Amino acid sequence: MAQPSQTVQAEKSHYLPAGKPNAIELLAPPPLPDSAEQAADMAEVKAVYHAATSNEIAAAYSEKKFDIFNFTPAIGDFFQPGKLPKTEAFFRRVQTDAESVTDNAKEFYKRPRPYVVDPDLINGKLEKSFSYPSGHSTESMTLALVLADLFPDRHDAIIAKARSIGWHRVQTARHYPTDIYAGRVLAQAIVREMKKNPDFQKDFEEAKAEIAAAKN
Repeated sequence: MAQPSQTVQAEKSHYLPAGKPNAIELLAPPPLPDSAEQAADMAEVKAVYHAATSNEIAAAYSEKKFDIFNFTPAIGDFFQPGKLPKTEAFFRRVQTDAESVTDNAKEFYKRPRPYVVDPDLINGKLEKSFSYPSGHSTESMTLALVLADLFPDRHDAIIAKARSIGWHRVQTARHYPTDIYAGRVLAQAIVREMKKNPDFQKDFEEAKAEIAAAKN
């Protein structure tokens, strides 16, 4: 396979060099169609989808669009939109970078979503993009890893929230478990690359100072 275009990532990136991290080199390919691995992956989607509660499905639908304030329950009530402008802007850039890395990988692998393979899984408003790796899993975990550095005392709750955002996507048959796990791996690589960037370091410190002032 040819390597994916780096144009999208290069245009959108704030804290990542063009082509890094390279998801194609980093991630194992998803299971092959008609393989035993694919069948097992699909079997888990079906089991999880049918076992999901109405509250879990509602939560999943509510997270179609998400940002750092989905993590407010894990951080504290002071963490609200409009009160931390530098922090909000910083994390919008972080999330955009994570999205561009994921989009390139999706276009490379072109894995159909579970409900495309099995129309019995169709529910709610569908998405036209591909499945591997999960954008929700990648982006939410990228946000969580950076948030956890800002709120180390809330680390476990923040990471747990990101994991739930990713897993909700399996509960609505938007993704396979392997999509979710790949997103978590990719998020770690994204954050490692970001931390090398001086602009990221500067903006992180500004967000840290703004948060400290808001908490006092």
